[in-house]
Amino acid sequence: MKWWKYLAAALLLYVAVAGVLLPVPRRNILNETIRNLYFHVPMWFALTVVLAVSVGYAVAHLRTGKLLYDVWANEAAKVATLFGVLGILTGSLWARYTWGTWWTDDVRLNGAARALLVYGAYFVLRASLPDPQQRGRIAAVYNIFAFAAALSLLYVKPRLNDSLHPGAGGNPAFSKYDLDNAMRLVFYPAVIGWILVGAWLTQLGARLTLLRNQLDEQESA
Repeated sequence: MKWWKYLAAALLLYVAVAGVLLPVPRRNILNETIRNLYFHVPMWFALTVVLAVSVGYAVAHLRTGKLLYDVWANEAAKVATLFGVLGILTGSLWARYTWGTWWTDDVRLNGAARALLVYGAYFVLRASLPDPQQRGRIAAVYNIFAFAAALSLLYVKPRLNDSLHPGAGGNPAFSKYDLDNAMRLVFYPAVIGWILVGAWLTQLGARLTLLRNQLDEQESA
């Protein structure tokens, strides 16, 4: 079924147009940069969902030993990492125009960077294990702990410390003061659209990897 792919494309096209043209609340310091909410925040929603999918496949691989699940877990982790990189880049750009610097010693920003490093180690670990079964089992166990660490770094620790970032350290999130009804008409479709794109990219990556594995098996036969 391809309907959800068309939906993803339609939602992101709508977000790209409406995110630029529709009116937004006028807030001190933020001004027009508040439109970045449509692109920066959904990246982290999509990252969280895709990481959860990756962990789900990792658990399935541990239970069944099927390499198919390991492939899906790895591809989902790749897509989630891509969303993390895009989230940091859009956040850094936003910080430049609101905080006056590309990066600051903020608990949420540093936590996001550390979470990406945790998954960077996941890919290094996979690359160091040539045996597919051993790689799948060890990577799956690491994936579970990496997911728990990422949730802590992204969502738990920031709320326990002071932070400039909305929704952390007692600083209210956008939904409390700035995300009005007009912005919700764009924000929620953006979240759904990016999650669907994450599923799409994961599916493409898994199919390409499985096809590559089949070709390698045919060549070695």
